[in-house]
Amino acid sequence: MATKKGNRIVIKLKSTESGHSYTTVKNRRNDPSRIELRKYDPIVRRHVVYRETK
Repeated sequence: MATKKGNRIVIKLKSTESGHSYTTVKNRRNDPSRIELRKYDPIVRRHVVYRETK
């Protein structure tokens, strides 16, 4: 029996300043486009913009 696709998917957030990345989940229905978040980058030791990558 096949299961239904869920609304939550795992995404990867990559830093715009360095190569650091986070993984998180997002709701497909609420955020259909790619998201950008300001998070802490331990490599450059400050908060920077992280963008969703595939």
